[in-house]
Amino acid sequence: METTQPEVQPQIESQSEEMNDWKRFALEILETIILAVVLYFGINAISARVRVDGFSMLPTLQNGEYVLVSRLAYKLDIPQRGDIIVFGLPVDQKQDLIKRVIGLPGETVNIQENKVMINGVPLEEPYIAQAPLYSGEWIVADDQLFVLGDNRNDSKDSHQWGLLPMENIIGKALLIYWPPPDWKLINHTDEVFATQ
Repeated sequence: METTQPEVQPQIESQSEEMNDWKRFALEILETIILAVVLYFGINAISARVRVDGFSMLPTLQNGEYVLVSRLAYKLDIPQRGDIIVFGLPVDQKQDLIKRVIGLPGETVNIQENKVMINGVPLEEPYIAQAPLYSGEWIVADDQLFVLGDNRNDSKDSHQWGLLPMENIIGKALLIYWPPPDWKLINHTDEVFATQ
């Protein structure tokens, strides 16, 4: 009479395969988490997401819109007139603002008779809500900018708190990404030029 041994080997192999499957699954989850963390920090190193809070940039930017900002835009270059930038407020670094660059280093900005003038030449500004009702003159130093909100008479900007140190710049606004119906690339310098 022959006796057969129970098949222990296939059971061990089956259990071993199950353990390997779980190890592979756990390893894939770990790899996915690590990749997500690296992507998150990588994206945050080169960009920021900013919520427009208020009406100072009407009609260009609406209250509640979300904007994607490039942190790398000015690493090798300075902002151009017309760029919309995000920066830390000079008098309160904890507060970030979004405004349009108007005056560049070495320029004189003069606001009078409802017109913005750069070195005596009026700016063509089709994007503003209404002409400014205030006046003043500012000489922009080498490491500073003069910025204004597009809603000239409802904006806390350089005409109130002075010139913006370039070191306060966070980045250049690139596009509106929320809400979806408002999605668009943000126009910059092609809209702003000094009339001749």
